[in-house]
Amino acid sequence: MSDTLATARPEQPLSGLRMIEIGHSVAAPFCGQVLADLGAEVIKVENPDGGDDARHWGPPFVNGTAATFHSLNRNKRSMAVNLKNEEERAILEALIGESDVLVQNMRPGLMERYGLGANDLCARFPRLICCNLGAYGDVGPLRRHTGYDPLMQAFSGIMSVTGEPGRPPVRVGPSIIDQGTGMWCVIGILSALMGRAASGRGCRVDTSLFETGLSWMTVPIGNAVASGKEPGKSGSETPMLTPYRAFMAADRHIVIAAGNNNLFRRLVETLGHPEWAEDARFARNADRVANREELNAMIEEVVQTRPSDHWTQALDAVGVPCSPVNQVSEVLAHPQTKALGMVLPSGDPHLGLVATPLRFDGNRPKLRSLAPKPGQRSAEEDPVLTNG
Repeated sequence: MSDTLATARPEQPLSGLRMIEIGHSVAAPFCGQVLADLGAEVIKVENPDGGDDARHWGPPFVNGTAATFHSLNRNKRSMAVNLKNEEERAILEALIGESDVLVQNMRPGLMERYGLGANDLCARFPRLICCNLGAYGDVGPLRRHTGYDPLMQAFSGIMSVTGEPGRPPVRVGPSIIDQGTGMWCVIGILSALMGRAASGRGCRVDTSLFETGLSWMTVPIGNAVASGKEPGKSGSETPMLTPYRAFMAADRHIVIAAGNNNLFRRLVETLGHPEWAEDARFARNADRVANREELNAMIEEVVQTRPSDHWTQALDAVGVPCSPVNQVSEVLAHPQTKALGMVLPSGDPHLGLVATPLRFDGNRPKLRSLAPKPGQRSAEEDPVLTNG
């Protein structure tokens, strides 16, 4: 372990850092993948009996492994460990002692049962940064409960503000709780590394899916406390601004975001109704919010008369933010996606790997290796370690 990390490549600022990932599903593996993309050596520890559950989340499968697993585990090595086996556990503990970071999202109490809890490890290895990722957090009445992304979208209130009014609960499509928690782990780990550089000591970092859900609810919670009212669902729009939602054009939906008075004036001029900007019902944002249903209906009546390309080009020309509601295939084919290099070349047409959304001096972290195969014992290598 070293406080001075090798930085031969600007896009791999964490080169020289070693992290052990005892993780499964999405959150901890996503954290590990981000750090691996940034140059860290990440060793993924899995149960030898089938490995990470996410390996089997499909279809679709690519080369026998779920596409989901490929999306969350590139640039890692693999290690198979049976935690119930004392000899294998001792090898793992020794490896942890030689590492900078441990991140884990095992069920509550499991790591402690085998002497691998954060407090024990940090006491034995004072420079270790031990990041624990739980469901509801490590304190409180629900600390022993397990959880997954949809449960936390429900429990944190996200589902109460997602979807259309009067309709059943809707889950946000991407795993925003899982991946968001992985991001908080990355932030916590990097902060702890900065602290260690100053103090020489590591620390314990804790976060949870529930805390991430509450963080995503920062604005709705603030508005609920200020108003004394439940925020409720708003479909594709936001409660604080109008017009700021999806409208149906002649061929497909487009989103228009006229977030201030100047943008609203340009919007209605483009729609051919400049008089709407002078209408007392719509003069200020607060007026537009109070009369949103009437205004939205008026806008959509006009938008429906022309195809989406007409409106996106016309509104873009006057600086009004707008976008078609794209399908995944359209996003992948778009010149902007290609210009940014956000899809990593994998050599397999069935693997669509989205890059880490960072560049360093213009260089994006690269794909160095695909997701590893399950760890295999080998006499030629470390007893339980494989390059995958």
